[in-house]
Amino acid sequence: MERIAYSINETARTLSLGRTSIYAMIADGRLEAFKLGRRTLIKAESIRRLVAGQE
Repeated sequence: MERIAYSINETARTLSLGRTSIYAMIADGRLEAFKLGRRTLIKAESIRRLVAGQE
């Protein structure tokens, strides 16, 4: 089963960025995030769109 969301730390590792950069991208609307309990998760499709837009 394919993952549909990643944590802030997993997203930062995947994109080779820091947590602060990930939060800035969420604030700018470049990454789509949602809260599940106390955790902030990033939608996998949002990460794919971000990477595809950088080519």
